[in-house]
Amino acid sequence: MILKDLPELLTLRDVLRYAVSRFNAASLSFGHGSDNAWDEAVYLALHHLHLPLDTLEPFLDARLLSSERQGLLDLIAKRVQQRLPAAYLTGEAWLRGYRFEVTADVIVPRSPIAELLDEERVPGLSLSDSPGRILDMCTGSGCLAIIAAHLWPEAEVDAVDVSEQALAVARRNVATHGLENRLELIHSNLFEQLGPERQYGLIICNPPYVNSQSMDALPPEYRHEPELALAGGNDGMDLVRRILEAAPRHLTDDGLLLLEIGHERPYFEAAFPELNPLWLATHGAEDHILLLRRTDLA
Repeated sequence: MILKDLPELLTLRDVLRYAVSRFNAASLSFGHGSDNAWDEAVYLALHHLHLPLDTLEPFLDARLLSSERQGLLDLIAKRVQQRLPAAYLTGEAWLRGYRFEVTADVIVPRSPIAELLDEERVPGLSLSDSPGRILDMCTGSGCLAIIAAHLWPEAEVDAVDVSEQALAVARRNVATHGLENRLELIHSNLFEQLGPERQYGLIICNPPYVNSQSMDALPPEYRHEPELALAGGNDGMDLVRRILEAAPRHLTDDGLLLLEIGHERPYFEAAFPELNPLWLATHGAEDHILLLRRTDLA
């Protein structure tokens, strides 16, 4: 994209209008931090211009330097042409006010489990009463484990992933948040490398759960994320079955399992008709996350 082709774009407001038009014309998919073209454009612009991400109004009518405009136009073009999630373009994602490094080796942090923990909306959990030891299974970037460690400063946290590349990203995030002494990263295929002595008062898990039909229909933005972290087999429940089978051995007597399954409730209920989980509503959905006690699983 050549600057002289767009001489009319003088201010940040001009470029944002242009970006929204480009995004809408290209029918981009959102859901990796924003859910609409305007918010996506604003985030990319403020990040590129090194401006506070929560402060747009004072800068809307500021004129851009030629180099700033060119860089932002190139970013907009890449978002449209390559259909990359914004987080992969900026190398970061924000969740509940915490910043995380992001690469294409991990899915973009967005789990509503963080919302439930932060807002104390999980029955049996309180921020004033530590669950003791916490496990984040399928940790990816480490975002949920890190948020849990911040919310319960006295808790010890384990974070497990089968991907060494994902754990490398998580390791950098753990160091950035200064949690090396309380958060242990473990390379394991689910529970395989966890000894029987590892007992948890809380297990949180955002596993691969997308069923094969839905995988085939994913928009391009989601196809840039690691398939390993998304695909859950024919009914989406392949790893969920293994997690529910092994979890009771690693939960304390009053331990809780907080499990995200997205849009797969019908498949979950078909696979586990004997279970009666508590479905927890978030701001975005009524039944994407479920809660089970050890006694429910045993």
